[in-house]
Amino acid sequence: MDTELLKTFLEVTKTRHFGRAADNLYLTQSAVSFRIRQLESQLGNPLFSRQRGNVHLTAAGERLQPYAEAILQTWGRAKQDVALTDSLNTQLAIGASPLFWEFDGISDWINHIYANLPGLALRLESVKREGMAKRLFDKSIDLFITSEPPKIENLNVRKVRDYQLQLVTNKSNCCLHDTRDIPLVFLDWGTRFSVEHSRIAELQRTPIMHTHSVKMALDYILANAGVGYLPSPVVESAKKEGLLHVVEDAPVMDQSLYLVWREDNEKEDLINALVEVPFKNVTENN
Repeated sequence: MDTELLKTFLEVTKTRHFGRAADNLYLTQSAVSFRIRQLESQLGNPLFSRQRGNVHLTAAGERLQPYAEAILQTWGRAKQDVALTDSLNTQLAIGASPLFWEFDGISDWINHIYANLPGLALRLESVKREGMAKRLFDKSIDLFITSEPPKIENLNVRKVRDYQLQLVTNKSNCCLHDTRDIPLVFLDWGTRFSVEHSRIAELQRTPIMHTHSVKMALDYILANAGVGYLPSPVVESAKKEGLLHVVEDAPVMDQSLYLVWREDNEKEDLINALVEVPFKNVTENN
C-alpha cells in the first residue's frame, strides 16, 4: 500500500476538510480527492461522508484510522532502522506525552544517554497517554515515560524521578481562598490528578484553558494572572525570578516519572543500560 495515501487519509481525518488537508500537504485539493478515491477503491469502502461543510469519517474510516496510524509509525521506524550505519548501529524508540518532553531535565537526560551509549540512534515520539501500552505491545515503541504506569502483566516499570505539582499564580502572597476570582488553567495530568483536583472546592469552576501543554499553561498564567497546577521542574526558574508564586495553603501533589518497557523486548540489555542513565534532579521548593 502507498503510505502517501494513508498520510493523506489521516490529514483529512484531522482537518475534516479537503482544502485544509491539501494546504497542509502542499497538494492541490483535486490531488487530495484523487488519493482518497484511490484508497477507497483499494479498500472497497467509502472512508468519508462528503456533505457540504461537513466531512466526517464513515464507520469504515473509523476502523481504518488506528491501522493507518500504526502502519505509518512502523514504517517511519523501519526506515530509520534500515538506514542505520556502522557508527549508529542500534535504534530505540521512546514515547511520552508531549507535556513530558517539555520537562526541564529531559533534554539533559537524552544527551547523557548519547554520551553513555555510543552507537545508539533514538526515535522520540509524542504518544497519547491512553495509547502508550498499545504502542508498546505492537512494538512501535520500545519504552515510554509516564506518571501513571499501567497495571499490566509482562511490563517492567522503573521509577526515575520524583517531582511535585504545585498550584501557582503570578500574584504574590496569594492564598487558596484568593484564587476563586482568578482565571483557572487546567493542565491535564491524568486520572489521579483529576480526582485530587476535584476535591479542592476553590478550583471547582470551568477552566479558561484546558490543555495538555505545560508551555501553554505556563505562558497563560504568566501573561494573564491565571492560576493552575504545574510541575515544579517546569516552573522552578520562574519562581526564582519572582515571576511565579506558589499558592501558600494549596495542597501539593507528589508525583513520579516512570520508564515502562516489555519484559520480552529483544533489546533488553540496551534498555537496562538506558534506564541506568540518571535523570537530572531538580530541587523541589514549596
